[in-house]
Amino acid sequence: MLATPRLVCYASGDMPAHRIHGPSRSSAAAFALLSWLAPMAATEAGSFDSLTDLTGKAVPIVTFKSRDNFSNEYRYDVTIRNVGADPLVGDSIVLVLDKVTNVGGEEREPLKNETLLNRMDILGADGYTDEGKPFFYASPEINQDLQPQSDTRPVSIRLRNRDYVAVFTLSFRIFGQRREREKEKPAVKAVEPPPKQAPGRPSLDKLIQLLIKKGVLTEEESRSLQQVPPHEQSR
Repeated sequence: MLATPRLVCYASGDMPAHRIHGPSRSSAAAFALLSWLAPMAATEAGSFDSLTDLTGKAVPIVTFKSRDNFSNEYRYDVTIRNVGADPLVGDSIVLVLDKVTNVGGEEREPLKNETLLNRMDILGADGYTDEGKPFFYASPEINQDLQPQSDTRPVSIRLRNRDYVAVFTLSFRIFGQRREREKEKPAVKAVEPPPKQAPGRPSLDKLIQLLIKKGVLTEEESRSLQQVPPHEQSR
């Protein structure tokens, strides 16, 4: 699980240690600053709990940029490409330098059995995981979310190789959040009105009686209309 960087205070200068008998202005200011930052650190730590491992759904593209032979410092640019089907929340993408391997594929040096990652100085990391691995924040190039088949802005990674190993390989893991897509609502079929039925016999008789009262039909005409058709007599 990822963790937020810890706030570490260092004394300025090479002053010898001495006992402080009372709170000074600087210590009071530092205490106030820590009190203000503590809730923020707790909030950020909680936000990492919602991240999922996107390795495989998002892939790193590593580009070697330069090497300083004097300091043995290497510089890489790493972009993250979303190869999954869902967009990724833009401000949730985290790139973790998981391990460093030598030309033989080994990630530990043989003498002290220490990882090669720990033998290197990582410069400019945004923080470290609980396992002590450096991580970097990545952001999309244009949109707020990282859309499928799109890349983030390059993340600059600088490291100094204390052992002067000539060839090594960087391996990364990617964490973040998928953007949940809205579920498509099922199409509503139009309800067709029921077909109109011909008026039944009782309705027809009432209509004939009404027409007789109004003088529209005569008795003889009404009797001819009231005769049951042959096809209805068999029903």
